[in-house]
Amino acid sequence: MLTAVLALVVSGCALPADAVDPPAPGVRPTADVLSTVVRDESTAALLPPAVRAAGVVRFGSSVGGQPPSSYYAEDNKTVLGLDADMSEAVARTLGVRVEREVASFETILPSLAGGKYDVGTGNFGVTEARKKTIDFVTYVNDGQGFAVRADDDRVTRVDGLVSLCGLKIGTGAGTTFEATLEREKHVCGEAGKPDYEVLSFAEDAAIFLGLQQRHIDVVMSTINGLRHAAAHQPNLEFLGEFKRLDVGFALPKGSPLAPALQAAVNKLIADGAYARILDKWGAGDSAIPESSISPPEHG
Repeated sequence: MLTAVLALVVSGCALPADAVDPPAPGVRPTADVLSTVVRDESTAALLPPAVRAAGVVRFGSSVGGQPPSSYYAEDNKTVLGLDADMSEAVARTLGVRVEREVASFETILPSLAGGKYDVGTGNFGVTEARKKTIDFVTYVNDGQGFAVRADDDRVTRVDGLVSLCGLKIGTGAGTTFEATLEREKHVCGEAGKPDYEVLSFAEDAAIFLGLQQRHIDVVMSTINGLRHAAAHQPNLEFLGEFKRLDVGFALPKGSPLAPALQAAVNKLIADGAYARILDKWGAGDSAIPESSISPPEHG
């Protein structure tokens, strides 16, 4: 039966309304943090001429997770979350409109190189591997964390991936989590322990279903997302931060749009709108002092 449920979730069918997690403490989805954000002429002047003339920035966005990053409202159409508010605030500062197409996480970065989108959002962490083909304009600091069933005491903390040997790890397809787990599998054999198994899914809901049905032992996902989930899902315990990563708007390598986005984020930081957006989504500890273009990956 679980296989059938997972298939429905992964294929994109909506869960019942009563299956949607309520907002986490400190998350205020209806708070107005955008009405005071207006066009800034000096920032807008940095836009490439073609974008300024069109008045539109094409976003490819991964949606369907949970607060605070990006998720659907109860109408299963309206996009909410930190990514959506930050995108809209940046667009208003630049005097352009967001034209958003929802896409699966793993398809967005390749689509940027092909010119389908100008910008990608999906809590994309800045890594050296991604920077070979993608530029990033940072706007928060999030990263990697783990969660387990609260009634499972086999893992109480993950200081290194050797703690996961012999277990089944559920994570998102095409993510830094999946890449990290696959790259570091050798640690188990080197420690004389059985390898862990990586199970990748397109939707967060499928991962948590698998965990609670004991088909998955550990979840690896975003720090902020797991904190939210642990606050509202029964029998779920957040094990803490594993690695911090800058998160940014993703753009094609060398995109002339990057300086304008960076200036817009920094304008929002300077005038306080940035802090209000993070506070709305309970992500104040993910604030950055200033936006950067493709900074070094955190060690």
